[in-house]
Amino acid sequence: MENYRKSSHCTYDIKYHIVWITKYRKPVIIGQIAYRTRELIRMVCETNEVQIIAGHVGKDHIHLLVSVPPHLSASKLVQYIKGSTSRKLQMEYKELNKQFWGQHLWARGYFVASSGNVTDEIIAQYIQAQDLEEKARGDNFTITPL
Repeated sequence: MENYRKSSHCTYDIKYHIVWITKYRKPVIIGQIAYRTRELIRMVCETNEVQIIAGHVGKDHIHLLVSVPPHLSASKLVQYIKGSTSRKLQMEYKELNKQFWGQHLWARGYFVASSGNVTDEIIAQYIQAQDLEEKARGDNFTITPL
């Protein structure tokens, strides 16, 4: 019961595991771009009342485990995050424009699964394991909860 979130007329526990990649799987989300990506994702989530439970910014992909209000679909959330981050990152880091044609930083698709199929702990452990793996190589940034 303690994990449930409440709005004015609703009590809910909706969680999604979301993953998406850069176009052509190019490893460009590094250094300052990675920090800024994390910041932008947090801003979009905060604006839409989405709670980040766990997250990972890799060189060429993003993993998120989020708690989402019932009025926001997974596809809309991904649209907001990918659209906003792509536009702002390409405006701020002109070197990204040279690598991607047609103003698209992210690949077209994404993966999403509700956490009802797998427990939240298993998804969080999976993301943390990726985090540790890439930390050992020195090429990752963790998205910590707000």
